Amino acid sequence: MFRRWLGGEERKPEQEPETPPSPTESAAAAPDAAREVQPLTAQQEGERRRGGLLRRWFAGEEREEQEIRQEVQKTSAAVQKTRNVGMFGRIAELLRGDDPVTPELWEELEELLIAADVGVETTLAVLERVQRKVERNNVRRASDARALLKQELVRLLDVDVPQYSERSTKPYVILVVGVNGSGKTTLIAKMANRYKQMGKSVILAAADTFRAAAVEQLQTWADRIGVPVIAQGQGADPGAVAYDAVQATYARQADILIIDTAGRLQSKYNLMQELAKIKNVVRKRVQWAPHEVLLVIDATTGQNGISQAKAFMEASEVTHLALTKLDSSAKGGVAFAMVQEIERPIKYIGTGEQLDDLALFDAQAFVDALFADAAEG
Repeated sequence: MFRRWLGGEERKPEQEPETPPSPTESAAAAPDAAREVQPLTAQQEGERRRGGLLRRWFAGEEREEQEIRQEVQKTSAAVQKTRNVGMFGRIAELLRGDDPVTPELWEELEELLIAADVGVETTLAVLERVQRKVERNNVRRASDARALLKQELVRLLDVDVPQYSERSTKPYVILVVGVNGSGKTTLIAKMANRYKQMGKSVILAAADTFRAAAVEQLQTWADRIGVPVIAQGQGADPGAVAYDAVQATYARQADILIIDTAGRLQSKYNLMQELAKIKNVVRKRVQWAPHEVLLVIDATTGQNGISQAKAFMEASEVTHLALTKLDSSAKGGVAFAMVQEIERPIKYIGTGEQLDDLALFDAQAFVDALFADAAEG
């Protein structure tokens, strides 16, 4: 997923395979269509993670093996509470060991997935595919059905992101959108800190001029990180702020421009229209900008977050999602429903309150963490 975000390459839609091949099967390229597909082992899943999910995420830069492991560890730690207090802990327990696969198991699994905010339509579609594979491969144990379910959930999170053109444009412009209370400003600070640690020069634009103290909040974070903020104060024209920020970015030859926007509700038509204005201002000065439109969603909002996402898709051409507060009481299933509904990938997850508490989203690590238990270590 990540290797496609900034690479500029296009992918043609592919037909869903009857059974997703494991890395071993892909390497063998076996022509036997009747070959029985075995669930991935923990070692194979690890190989898949190391094989490219987190490789390229900014201007073609490669992430080292140790850094990839750190991303996975952050994801696992953040999702731990979601697993423990939500429904996925019960789902993992239901699909353990040598218990037989029965109609009653499917019914209970359906109820738990819906209760976990996966959504009715997504749940039914996933279970239908898993049941077909269970029948086709004569799977009898709940633990084997669990492995197939995990594979399907990972596939749900793997969607293509729209491509503009080459991603070598400098400055690289990121427009951050979302409702108040989603953790948007904090996420911007974490992103700026991350880019700075990579050796990139960053400028922030305080275009959230609608909310009282929003500019001051962003400035406080920027002072902690040591990056400049372009601002005009509360009540200023957000488009003018964005214009000044682009000018400053060129003047200082900065690598990254991150633009904060007003935490608008999807029902506020005029505020949503301002997003289009900011985009137009930026695009006139920087080719293909904004290169990312990052929608920040509070994972604790559940299914209500989907209506937010749809509204922002219409107003701002969202390219990526960021989920915050997964380390709190979020049920976790909204991630699957969100990606399926708006067909945009998750790029970041917030993993805590500190500046370093941000992880690149890894679908396999996320699903592993939701299902992890003592048996899996």
